[in-house]
Amino acid sequence: MPKFAANLTMLFSELPYLDRFKAAAEVGFRAVEILFPYDVAVETTQEALVDNGLDLILINAPPLGDDDATRGFAALAGGEAQFEIAMQRVLHFANVLGPNFVHVMAGYTKGDAAEATFVRNLRWVADQAPQQNFTIEPLNSGDQPGYFLDNYDLAARVLDQVDRPNVGLQYDSYHAHIIHGDALQVWRRFKNRSVHVQVGATPARSEPASGPIDFPRLFVDIDASDYAGWVSAEYHPSTKHTKNSLGWMA
Repeated sequence: MPKFAANLTMLFSELPYLDRFKAAAEVGFRAVEILFPYDVAVETTQEALVDNGLDLILINAPPLGDDDATRGFAALAGGEAQFEIAMQRVLHFANVLGPNFVHVMAGYTKGDAAEATFVRNLRWVADQAPQQNFTIEPLNSGDQPGYFLDNYDLAARVLDQVDRPNVGLQYDSYHAHIIHGDALQVWRRFKNRSVHVQVGATPARSEPASGPIDFPRLFVDIDASDYAGWVSAEYHPSTKHTKNSLGWMA
C-alpha cells in the first residue's frame, strides 16, 4: 500500500487548527498537508509539526487577498509583479516549514495570454528557489468554474513549456475523475509526470471508500509505478469525527 498522509485543512476539521496535528499523529499519520497556513504565525505551525513528529508535504501558494475562495492568480496577465511579491511570502513560509512541495495556483482566467503568463511565472519562481519543488494541479470546472488549469492535457503542455526540474504535476483522483471521467486512466497516462498524489472519492469528495473510482486498483497501480512519494488523504469525511472515516486505509 502507498504511504498515506493527512490534509489537515480537510481532515480533523472538527478540531481547532493546532489540535489537528496531534490528532493526525495519534492515528498513525507521519506527514500532513496544510493548504493555506498563512493566518497562523509560521513559528507556531513549525512547533506543532515538530512536537508531533510530522513532516509537511505541501502548502498552497497564497491566493489573491489571502481569500482561499480565490484559487490563485499565477495565470493572470498583468499580475506578474503582484505574483512575485506574493511568492516571496510563500517562500518565507516554505523556508521555515520545509514543505516537499508548494502548489502554485493558476487563478480564474482563460486564453493564450493566461497560458503565457502562467508559464512565465512558474519559470520565475522555479529559478528564484531552485531548492524548492513546485506543483500545478488541474481543478474541475464544476467546483471551480473559470479556473485556468482545468484539464491534465493543458497541465502537460504547460509543464513542457516551463521545462524546470523542480516543477511537476499534482495528481488528484477527485478532480481527475470529474474532469476526464476515469481517475485510474488519468493516473496511467500522467503518472510519470506526477510528483505528488492526493485522493478523494467522487461525487462528494468523501473518503476513498465508495463511488465510481476503483481505489484498490488505483493504489495497486501507484505501488507498481515509480512513484515513491506520499499519497495525501484530501477529502471531507462523511463521519462526524475524522478518525471514524479512516477504515479505508486498512
